[in-house]
Amino acid sequence: MGNRHPAPRSRRAAAFTTWYLRAVACVNLLGAVWVSLGQDIRRHNVEDYFTPYLLGAGFTSGAFTLFLAVTMRRRKRAAWLLNLVLCGVFLAALSVSMVWPDIHRHAQNWVSLALTAGFMAALLAGRGEFRAKGDPANPRDAALVAAAGLPLAALLGTALVTVTDRDQGAGFTDRLGYAVLRLVSLVPDDSGSLTISTPGWVDVVINALSALLFLLVLFVAFRSPRGRALLCPADEERLRLLLEQHGERDSLGYFALRRDKSVIWSPSGKAAIAYRVLGGVSLASGDPIGDPEAWPGAIDAWLAEAAAHAWVPAVMGAGEEAGTVYARHGLDALELGDEAIVRTAGFSLDGRAMRTVRQAYNRVARSGCTVRIRRHSDIPAAEMAQLLRRADRWRDGATERGFSMALGRLGDAGDGQCVMVECHDGDGVPRALLSLVPWGPHGLSLDLMRRDRDADNGLIEFMVIELVRRADEVGVARISLNFAMFRSVFERGSRLGAGPVLRVWRSLLTFFSRWWQIESLYRANAKFRPAWEPRYLLFGKAGELPRIGIAGARAEGFLEAPRMPSPLRRKDRLAPR
Repeated sequence: MGNRHPAPRSRRAAAFTTWYLRAVACVNLLGAVWVSLGQDIRRHNVEDYFTPYLLGAGFTSGAFTLFLAVTMRRRKRAAWLLNLVLCGVFLAALSVSMVWPDIHRHAQNWVSLALTAGFMAALLAGRGEFRAKGDPANPRDAALVAAAGLPLAALLGTALVTVTDRDQGAGFTDRLGYAVLRLVSLVPDDSGSLTISTPGWVDVVINALSALLFLLVLFVAFRSPRGRALLCPADEERLRLLLEQHGERDSLGYFALRRDKSVIWSPSGKAAIAYRVLGGVSLASGDPIGDPEAWPGAIDAWLAEAAAHAWVPAVMGAGEEAGTVYARHGLDALELGDEAIVRTAGFSLDGRAMRTVRQAYNRVARSGCTVRIRRHSDIPAAEMAQLLRRADRWRDGATERGFSMALGRLGDAGDGQCVMVECHDGDGVPRALLSLVPWGPHGLSLDLMRRDRDADNGLIEFMVIELVRRADEVGVARISLNFAMFRSVFERGSRLGAGPVLRVWRSLLTFFSRWWQIESLYRANAKFRPAWEPRYLLFGKAGELPRIGIAGARAEGFLEAPRMPSPLRRKDRLAPR
C-alpha cells in the first residue's frame, strides 16, 4: 500500500513537470497561429539567444510538447525517460554555452537556464511517480508509422506547393525540399536557394500535417498495453465457485464470466474483479465477485495494475455497497441510474396502476400466444441452434450490444443454468425469446431480448408476466429486468415543482432518447412496478469522464473505434479454451 501513496514532495515535482509542459505547449501552439508572437519567439531563439526547454513556435513542437504533457500526467515511464534525455542534452549544451560572454550577458539566457534546470530537478525529484509501463511492441509500431507517414506527408506537401506556387518555376526537387522544410519548421528561408512563393496558409497546413503525423507516431509509441490474457478456463472455474457461494449479492455477477474480460484476484483468492481494457480505460462492471471482506484486496490489486499500465480505472454499474468500498479507495461516485427488480411473490396485475400492462397481457393471451420456459441445459442442441439463428435474425443492427448486463454467448455449454423464455403465436410460429442468467440460487437477470419485428406489440410484456407468474417452475423469487439510465431525472423532472436545471436535463435526455432509447427503457421497466436499485459509475478524476464515457460506449456496442492498419493492430490475448 505504501507505494501507492508517494510522498507529497514527489507528487508536487511530478505535477510541476506536467504543468510546465502544458504551459510550453500553449505558447508553442499560439506561436503557430499568432504570427507576431511566433516571430518574437523565433527571434529570441537564434544566434546568442536561447529559450527554455522545448519552447518554440509551431504545430509540430506544440503537438510534441502537449503529448508529452499528457503522457507525463499519466505517469508513463517512457515519457519520463524521453524528457530526461532531451532535457539533459539541452541543459548540458546550454550550460556549456553560458561560458561565452556573448551568451551569458543576456538575462533571457539565465532565465532559460533556470527554468530548464528547474524542470530537470523536478524530473529527478518525481522519478518515483513515473512507473506506468508501455507495450513492448510500441517502438516497432511507431517506427513503421514514421517510415510510412513521412514520405506520404512529404508527397502531399509537395502536391500542395505545386498547386499554389505563384512562380511555377521550381522543379520537383525544389518543391519537395520546400515541403520537407515546412514539415519541420515555419521559419522563413532567407537563403534564396528556393525560388518558391506560396501563400502563408500553405506553410501552416504543411506544418500542421507534420504535427498530425507526429501525434500519430507519439500515440503509437506511448499507447498503453492492451490488457492481460482474457478469461481462461481456470479463472472461469474459480469465478463460478465464487458465484455459487456469493452470487446472490449482485444481479450482474454472472456477467463477469464474459470471455472478453480479464480478471484480477485478491491476495486471498476470495474475491475478484472482472474488467476490460478499452482505449486505455480499465473498465469493470458491477460489484467485485466473492466475499465482501476480500473486496478491498481485489480493488487494491486492480488499481495497482491500472496504475502500472497508465490505465484509467472506472466501474460501470456498481451497487451501493460496492460503490462505498470503491469510494474508500479514492474513487468518486456518480449515479448512473437504477436497475429494475421484480419480486415474484408480491407481483399482481390487479389495481389501477397495472391497468395498461393488464390490458396488453390479456390482448396477447386472447390472440393465442403461448410461452415456454426452460433451462438451457434442457434444450436439445438442434433446437438451441434454431434459437440462435432466430436471435441473430431478430437482432436490431449488426453489432451485438451489451457489456455490463450481457453475456454475449447464447447457447454456450457452460451456461446450462440460464433460462430461456420462448413465445409462439396462435399458429405455433416463434415470435420472441428472452434469455436470463442466474442470479444466485433463486434469481434471474435479463441477458438477451429478441422479438420478430413483424410480431404484434406487447409480446415482451406478456413473456415477462408469464415468467413472473410461473417462476416456481424454475425456482425463482426475483428477476432483474433491465437498467434504466438516469431514471431519477425522468421521474423527478416530470413532477410539479421540478427546478429549471432538472427540467432542462430531462429535456436533453428525452431528445437523445430518439437514438439511444434512454427514456423508453425506463418506461418499459416502470410498467411492472419494480423495486429500483441504484447503480453507480466510479471514476478517479472528473477530467477522465469523457474518456470513460467513450470506453463505456464502445464496451456496450454503441460506438465503434476506428481501426488501426493491420500491421499495427494488436490482437486480443485470448487464452486457449
